[in-house]
Amino acid sequence: MTGFEDHTPTPTRAWVLHPDIASDRARRPAKPALQEAVALAAALPGLQVVGSQIVPLAKLRAGWLFGSGKIAEIGAAMKAAEVELVLVDGHVTPVQQRNLEKEWQVKLLDRTGLILEIFADRARTREGVLQVDLAALSYQRTRLVRAWTHLERQRGGLGFVGGPGETQLEADRRAIDEQIVRLKKQLAKVAKTRELHRAARDKVPFPVVALVGYTNAGKSTLFNRMTGAEVMAEDMLFATLDPTMRGVVLPSGLKIILSDTVGFISDLPHQLVAAFRATLEEVLSADLICHVRDISHPDTEAQATEVRSILTSLGVKAETPQFELWNKIDAVPPDRHDAVTVKADREPTIFAISALTGEGIPRLLEAMSDAMTDVRMRQTLDLSFSDGRRRAWLFDQGVVEAEEQTETGYRLSVLWTARQAEKFSFM
Repeated sequence: MTGFEDHTPTPTRAWVLHPDIASDRARRPAKPALQEAVALAAALPGLQVVGSQIVPLAKLRAGWLFGSGKIAEIGAAMKAAEVELVLVDGHVTPVQQRNLEKEWQVKLLDRTGLILEIFADRARTREGVLQVDLAALSYQRTRLVRAWTHLERQRGGLGFVGGPGETQLEADRRAIDEQIVRLKKQLAKVAKTRELHRAARDKVPFPVVALVGYTNAGKSTLFNRMTGAEVMAEDMLFATLDPTMRGVVLPSGLKIILSDTVGFISDLPHQLVAAFRATLEEVLSADLICHVRDISHPDTEAQATEVRSILTSLGVKAETPQFELWNKIDAVPPDRHDAVTVKADREPTIFAISALTGEGIPRLLEAMSDAMTDVRMRQTLDLSFSDGRRRAWLFDQGVVEAEEQTETGYRLSVLWTARQAEKFSFM
């Protein structure tokens, strides 16, 4: 009897290291940082984390990252576990990477490399794929080592070809620069299309509410509950990458556009902050930003601080209204549950909710309705000469900024609230 061969790919055995550097004043608590790094590794398909550890360090070793004794100790443990890939939760220089790979005989990725790999696996829209490729090339250019096995497998590699008389280093740099220029041109075209879509949407007076937050805070679950959509929502870092938008009717009857965005994370690679600026433009133009926090997470305060820092770096205006949503209240231990909800209830812009069970959502929607009635939006209206009553109403409301006469009537530029726009539509 002939048996069938199993061609299912075996997972890559990975080991996660978190360097806890005593001299780093900005270092995060080691235990939750390691847990997050392991979760990051688990978010990349095809990896099996077989070991993880915190590595205490007085200071970094320039060429090797770790001391010789620690390198030998880690190497022995990884060899016994048949590790193929080591993930270092921090920045690793090209020299350190090359030395450690040679010493341990394994592939090595640092935190930036791992996050880029995850984004490469998750990007679905054309813009998302282009942005990931651009970020990966910008990162790779600083290293000039062909280490991107996962990206090469997915996209056929970079196709480096050296010209006559060039060193491989020069050829690699030239090929990357040419690819970067090409990707930036393609992204510019996509951004132009996005601008046209936004301009078309601006003609419809619907305020935009953007959900932001640390990765895995529950944004997509909340988005699904509020919109009835079926956006990927899993207990996994970076489950959402490409922005998603849906219309939502609030209890007051006002319609808003709800936007779900990519989750933030501490030490987000600067290449990705720059590359995904276009994707996060929805946040910059939002009328209300809802910062979704996993209030049950032990590191929730540090995560919230990181999100606020990234919003500031993106250029979010201080005057943009913001709500703070303390999500996953259902996961808070019973002895803390009441204290957390009472504390949230005291603040008009903080809401204790559960996107999973629906707890606190009605109060949030009512608050959104109240906030949206005061949001003023610009719009251009064309009225016929017979629309005298509607035109008079606009002037009476004091919303007309400019007016010009056309062949068929009047063109008015108005600045009004969603409620005024809704009343006008029924006149």
